[in-house]
Amino acid sequence: MPDFMDKVAVVTGASRSIGRGIALEFAREGCSVVVNYSKSREEADEVVNTIREMGGRAIAILCDVSKRDEVEAMFTRVIEEFGKVDILVNNAGIAARGSILDTSDEVWDRHMAVNLKGVFLCSQVAARHMVERRYGKIVNISSNSGFGVAMDGETSYGVSKAGVIQLTKSCAYDLGKYGINVNCVAPGAVNTVMLKGSRSDEEYESVLQGRRARSSLGMIGTPEDIANAVLFLANDKSRYITGKILLVDGGRRDFL
Repeated sequence: MPDFMDKVAVVTGASRSIGRGIALEFAREGCSVVVNYSKSREEADEVVNTIREMGGRAIAILCDVSKRDEVEAMFTRVIEEFGKVDILVNNAGIAARGSILDTSDEVWDRHMAVNLKGVFLCSQVAARHMVERRYGKIVNISSNSGFGVAMDGETSYGVSKAGVIQLTKSCAYDLGKYGINVNCVAPGAVNTVMLKGSRSDEEYESVLQGRRARSSLGMIGTPEDIANAVLFLANDKSRYITGKILLVDGGRRDFL
C-alpha cells in the first residue's frame, strides 16, 4: 500500500468491467481515484460509492475521451480537486465487429476516435501536468487483437488497438526524460460486458468455451487479473520499465 498512498489515479472508462476493476484495486491500495465515464452516471456513482465505503477518495467525471475540450475540462477538474495527477490508465474503449468487406466509415471512425485518439488526447493532457512534476505513470489498455491474433471480424478494433501499442512506445520515448513511465497491458479474453455483447447466454457460454480452449491455462480472465497487471506497471517498483507491452491473456496459443 505505501507505493500508492497519496497518489491520484485517473481511470478512463471506469464505470464497469475492466475499468471498474482497475479503479477499485487502486482504491484498495490507497489511491484517490477519478472514475471517468461517458454514458452511465449511475454505474460510475456506484463505483465511487464503493470506494468511499472502503474509506477512499473518488469522484466521477463525465467525459468523451475522443473530444479534446472534454478531456481538457476533465483534467482541469482533477487538478482542482486533487492538485495533481500521478497515474493515468487509458482504458476507455469500444468494440464493434466487422470485416474489411463490411466495416462502415462510421464504425471505423468511432473505433479510431475512442480507442486511439482518446489515448492520445488523455496522454497528452495528463503528461503536461506530469512533466511539471517530473513524475508520472501512464498505462494504456490495448488487446491481443492489436497483435493480429487469428480472429475474424475485428478489423477496425484490431487496428485501433495496434495503434495503441505503437502510441505507447512513442510516448515512452518522448516522456522518459521527464521521469514518466508509459507502458501497456494487452488483455486476452476477459469476462466482461464488452465480450458478451448482444449474445444470448447460451451463445456467450459457447464463446467462453472457445476462448478457454485457446488459453494455455484453460482460463478466462477477470477484470481483477488485468487490474493487477496495471498496478504493477503503475507501481514505483517498476520504475525501470517503459515502452513495454504486457500480454495478459492466459498464454493464448493461436497467434498468426
